[in-house]
Amino acid sequence: MVAAMLLLVFPQRPAYRGLLRNCWEFLQRKFQQSWPGLSSPPWGPALAVQGPVIFTEPATDTSGSNENSSLLEGIFWMAAPKNRRSIEVNRCRRRNSWKLIKVKNNIDVCPECGHLKLKHVLCAFCYEKVRKETTEIRRQIGKQEGGPFKAPPTETVVLYAGETPSPQDQGKRIIEQNRKRPSWFTQN
Repeated sequence: MVAAMLLLVFPQRPAYRGLLRNCWEFLQRKFQQSWPGLSSPPWGPALAVQGPVIFTEPATDTSGSNENSSLLEGIFWMAAPKNRRSIEVNRCRRRNSWKLIKVKNNIDVCPECGHLKLKHVLCAFCYEKVRKETTEIRRQIGKQEGGPFKAPPTETVVLYAGETPSPQDQGKRIIEQNRKRPSWFTQN
């Protein structure tokens, strides 16, 4: 049986001294009843408490080590705040100026499509149109040549409906589209 000793220090008040004296006398009686041959211990008033099961050592030690297990091994330690944050501090932290939405002064109208965009950034609406057109051209190239690794190392020319290749386009890969050329896609 493992017992832990706990020393409680009370302020110098008569009510606490009487309570402590009663507890001490009760513990002495119980101690003498459990071990009748032993005299009372030589130390002063203290409160003895039997520890919970997690603090006791195992009855059968299968590991074979003679070391005593530490009291702190079975406890999962976590960080905890020392003090509660006040409502004012929480609100100041949540509504800090760097978390608020900033007013943007560099918004401009796209000259191609008329949507709003940042002055130094490509228009997202126009980019989506270019991305879709590029995907379609790549699909045509894949159908024409049978895969990405079979493409010849030559320049590609895209011709839309009603366009004919120029003399400069001789020897280049020609991709034909059966629709009108978009206004933003200039011809070389």
